[in-house]
Amino acid sequence: MLNFRAVFSALVVLSLAASPQALAAGLLAKADTRMPAKTTYNAADIQDVSKVVVRKGERRLYLMSGDEVVRSYRISLGDNPKGHKLYEGDERTPEGTYTLDWRNAESDFYKSIHISYPSERDRELASAWGLDPGGSIMIHGLPNGEEDMAFAYRGLDWTDGCIAVTNDEIDEIWTLVSNGTPISIQP
Repeated sequence: MLNFRAVFSALVVLSLAASPQALAAGLLAKADTRMPAKTTYNAADIQDVSKVVVRKGERRLYLMSGDEVVRSYRISLGDNPKGHKLYEGDERTPEGTYTLDWRNAESDFYKSIHISYPSERDRELASAWGLDPGGSIMIHGLPNGEEDMAFAYRGLDWTDGCIAVTNDEIDEIWTLVSNGTPISIQP
């Protein structure tokens, strides 16, 4: 019997190998399609998360307590990850300091936490170019209904500018991070 997951995984790896952009970015060497074991956390960590830091170049999201890392997650970004988001549809993840200001348990993706992009400065920059800065930038899990294909998303940039993690990871972030928490998104 044909193992669909094995065939699909092989196709994903082959498509990455054929992509000059993926090779240039070193994604093939860094891609890890293994699903991490579900982590556990101490409820005391909830009060400790004072900010979220995203390092786009590292593809990492860090939950911070002061200067100490409380948790770290592998992330996926927009299809065009380099540089600051300039306008709606550019598939970039913004850079700068924002706030995690509200959440949606019923989004198109498995849970989402909104990032306060665009700032006033983002609106001014986009307006100067006659562009719409966009919005709806979120930290979220997988697309609803795609849970069985989680391995296909791991290690790839696939969002329209959001920051994606696994469903188990967004459950943990959802619990540990409060609305109003600052987020710094760095190149």
